[in-house]
Amino acid sequence: MLDINLLRTEPDKVKENIKKKFQMEKLPLVDEVIELDKKNRDAKMQGDTLRNKRKVISKQIGALLAKGEKEAAEKVKLEVAEIAEKLEELEKNEEEYTQEIRKRMLVIPNIIDDSVPVGKDDSENVEVERFGEPFVPDFEIPYHVEIMERLNGIDLDSARRVSGNGFYYLMGDIARLQSAILSYGRDFMIDRGFTYCIPPFMIHGDVVTGVMSFAEMENMMYKIEGEDLYLIGTSEHSMIGKFIDTIIDENDLPKTLTSYSPCFRKEVGAHGIEERGVYRIHQFEKQEMIVVCKPEDSMAWFEKLYMNTVDFFRSLDVPVRTLECCSGDLADLKVKSLDVEAWSPRQKKYFEVGSCSNLGDAQARRLQIRVKRDDGSKYFAHTLNNTCVAPPRMLIAFLENNLEKDGRVRIPKPLRMYMGGKEYIG
Repeated sequence: MLDINLLRTEPDKVKENIKKKFQMEKLPLVDEVIELDKKNRDAKMQGDTLRNKRKVISKQIGALLAKGEKEAAEKVKLEVAEIAEKLEELEKNEEEYTQEIRKRMLVIPNIIDDSVPVGKDDSENVEVERFGEPFVPDFEIPYHVEIMERLNGIDLDSARRVSGNGFYYLMGDIARLQSAILSYGRDFMIDRGFTYCIPPFMIHGDVVTGVMSFAEMENMMYKIEGEDLYLIGTSEHSMIGKFIDTIIDENDLPKTLTSYSPCFRKEVGAHGIEERGVYRIHQFEKQEMIVVCKPEDSMAWFEKLYMNTVDFFRSLDVPVRTLECCSGDLADLKVKSLDVEAWSPRQKKYFEVGSCSNLGDAQARRLQIRVKRDDGSKYFAHTLNNTCVAPPRMLIAFLENNLEKDGRVRIPKPLRMYMGGKEYIG
């Protein structure tokens, strides 16, 4: 959510940003907010004037009664009552204006960074850098589900009967491999100085609206019927929510946390849930990282965060590339975002395995996450998040890049201690 002062002083900048995001339907919201804000401030000014007037004339009542001028005192009482009635109406208007302003402000997109390429959708995202040499072996690589099935590692048919499409049973060494990847991801991030955390997997509605846009919420979140609780789509939601309505001492920044969680997503508007794949699913697990920091440090942290993911995948011999998200592909709260994509030797192309985002102070404004300087003044923190690893999508890249010609899967050294010392499975 933007600072309303920006709309008051630089409405053209806000409108230009909306145009860069190709959300022309939101342009009228800027003028609507400015008009509502003017009415709201006028109502507050009138209210303050009336409150001061009521305070002054209320003192007259006692003086008049002391002089025995009851009739005059009654007239003043009537005037005070009229003021109270007007104040009640003005306060009601103020509340309505405030709600209408907030409703519009929540859907006006955040100001994107100047470095973000302008583009309409993800087809115009820009490759930044490649890490590792993409390799295609001299034998055919089967579809990832087929690899898992040959290793007795997945049961989609049972999952479909139990839960429907978009769910899975992982079995045996494949299940163990997923746990190994997550355990390695946890220790990898701890070794980089992040504090490990297992967060709540359900959050209140005010946290949901604090960390994401309404469009994302509608397409992603599962709501618990009859309760103000939602299943998290990523642990970033509850990790950033941890700081709701808090004032952090500036000397305690940055807050660097890494978290494990299951994730639940409706995937509404997606290209459908595959019956035979685990690329787009309703349930998965993830090792996440978040940072709460000073505004001047957020871009440096952005670079560090996505490089953590690059380094993690490279340590497991998976080639990756980074892809800068263009303006039209950014969610409304994001200032800048970069995807990490892994190489698929079967498809001979890269596919997304993680996403790093700088949200500026948007989440902090919505959740009231403030920082206190030594002089007592306060400002809104900046928040960032990034995926370290999210199996089973990671399993697709891992299996394809470590598959041997004889059907075995090679286990890179960092994972062997989590796999009972095995060098291969299969």
